[in-house]
Amino acid sequence: MSEKKRILLVEDEKDLVEVVKIRLEASGYEVLTAADGQQALDKARAQKPDLIILDLMLPRVDGYKVCRMLKFDEKYKHIPVIIFSARAQEADKKLAQEVGAEAYITKPFEPQALLAKIEELLK
Repeated sequence: MSEKKRILLVEDEKDLVEVVKIRLEASGYEVLTAADGQQALDKARAQKPDLIILDLMLPRVDGYKVCRMLKFDEKYKHIPVIIFSARAQEADKKLAQEVGAEAYITKPFEPQALLAKIEELLK
């Protein structure tokens, strides 16, 4: 069997982290979590996940900055990033694209849509 794909879930709402983590683990993924932007950067650099699910409104460093810092680094720019946010404005989506995110999923989210996007990006 192939090695489990590792996903870094960056979200500061504990309840949401649990729900998403359980769903991802049930789908066969290994899930790492970070509750703020600085932790996200540290974990992404140390663990090199296969994909990152990133909230925008985070303590310490916001999601846009986290995404930009990883995408402008040769060692991490290949890691797909899904922005996971309650902000649904076109401007937010455009900015997410500008900082290098591959996808944008708004909360509340459809679990199947999230899983489908993850599978698509990990192919």
